[in-house]
Amino acid sequence: MAKFKTDQIRNVALLGHGGAGKSTLAEALLFKTGAISRMGRVEDGSTVSDWDAEEHRRGISINLAVVPVEFENLKLNLIDAPGYQDFVGEVISALFAAEAGLVVVDAVSGCQVGTELAYDRLRDLEKPRIVFVNRMDRENANFTNAVDSLRTTLGDEKIVAFQIPIGSADSFKGVISLIEMKAYMGPEGKESPIPADLQQEAEEARIALVEAAAEADDELIMKYLEGEELTIDEVRHGLHVGVKNCAITPVYCGTATGGIGLERLMQALRRYVPAPNERSVTGTKGDAEFSFDSEVAGPVAGAVFKTIIDRYVGRMNYVRVFSGKINRDAQIANARTGKSARVANLFSVRGKDLQNLDELVAGDIGVITKMDDLVTGDTLCAPEQIVKVSPPEYPRPLYSVAITPVSQVDSGKMGPSLSGITEEDPTMRYQTLSSTKQTVLQGMGETHVDVAIHRMAQKFGTNVETAVPKVPYQETISKSASAQYRHKKQSGGAGQFAEVHMRVDPQPTGGGYEFKSEVFGGSISSSFFPSIEKGIRAVLENGVIAGYPVVDVKAVVF
Repeated sequence: MAKFKTDQIRNVALLGHGGAGKSTLAEALLFKTGAISRMGRVEDGSTVSDWDAEEHRRGISINLAVVPVEFENLKLNLIDAPGYQDFVGEVISALFAAEAGLVVVDAVSGCQVGTELAYDRLRDLEKPRIVFVNRMDRENANFTNAVDSLRTTLGDEKIVAFQIPIGSADSFKGVISLIEMKAYMGPEGKESPIPADLQQEAEEARIALVEAAAEADDELIMKYLEGEELTIDEVRHGLHVGVKNCAITPVYCGTATGGIGLERLMQALRRYVPAPNERSVTGTKGDAEFSFDSEVAGPVAGAVFKTIIDRYVGRMNYVRVFSGKINRDAQIANARTGKSARVANLFSVRGKDLQNLDELVAGDIGVITKMDDLVTGDTLCAPEQIVKVSPPEYPRPLYSVAITPVSQVDSGKMGPSLSGITEEDPTMRYQTLSSTKQTVLQGMGETHVDVAIHRMAQKFGTNVETAVPKVPYQETISKSASAQYRHKKQSGGAGQFAEVHMRVDPQPTGGGYEFKSEVFGGSISSSFFPSIEKGIRAVLENGVIAGYPVVDVKAVVF
């Protein structure tokens, strides 16, 4: 297997609305570069990136998939992320490992909800983005309308066409490079003169492109304003700077199924996506903040961005190396636990296929197996130099179902199965509620949870039934109140006398229970306080309104 240096690697997340053709595009690039002998189809479940049983059953992408494409001494790590919003955790993980995003847009539909969400996420993370208008060979495909919809919906005037199409639908034949002012025809990308009927349109579009390139670089803008013509290399330099600084979003076009425009797209990803060592990520080194620059000479720092538990391979941890390099058989530490272990199994990955590796250099992506204490977000580092890469933040679940095991056998396996499911997906959680005596599985939506339940059966052999969760009602108080109690016993034996004063105050929502003493001078011995608090807690278990637990209350003895 070819070895690549850090500056020969590009990590790009494939993003967009569900059904825009992301997985098909990845498949087409693999086919074009000779990595596969025939193109698979999403509908048939035969693509490299959609290999999970649930993906085959549903016909949609569910997991992120790493799809390396190699050409011209470059390794392009495409990270194909689901477009369905229930699986947003996969998008977050993909962007954590990538330097840039390739947003795939349907030429007929234009900007859709998934397009907007993906673009906004890239914008929030300040990561470069490139747009590929796909399916130009479809009926009603319209490149101009698609680009206009992007500018209008996304509110970004720096979305700049780097190409225009030659024809559309059945007449789609090729693309025109506005940088070189050349036409590239057919799947082979044969260089040709620009058709006469498109010459003026291409010249007008090139003016906007050159202006964007000039505005991205101070020296170029001075030359441009003085009326000098920029060379092709100068235009490319300005565009590279603009894309790297998120000041320009290039737009390319083509068709993944027809293979047109793919060669120019790969060249664009090579030229305009920053190499890993052109961007840094933050973390900590000891107690101090630290910046990782994806340099091989830096401290070892590899972050786990995806975990899969395979019934045959075991735990597979997808690792992006942000600094240094990870070698097979080397001792490596988990920064979270401090425990060290030998890297016994190190692989490159393409879809579900693994290939042995001797080392993983800064900027590259691979898989480590047989390290059972690793979870998504962990950092691998040298035992003698503990560093941590700041992990991404995942959203809280939005949808819940109550689950119960179908049989006694399933009951014994449900706990480990739930642990496995939630370790694979940081946006999936579960909890057992004592108030309702139910186990509740939580995810980002109905489909997300349904996929998890099917995986419990397929992967872990655990069958469960679902129900609507019971509402865990709670009670609280709305204003302060106080009471006192006097205890007297004077008949038979020594007399007893005690008086206690108590006040209850409302706490803010989520404030919980608090016990406080405002007794001064030893009027009540401190040895009584544990018993007092125990009694209060017992009363709070059953409220006076309907017998539900009482929360957000402060009890004060005074």
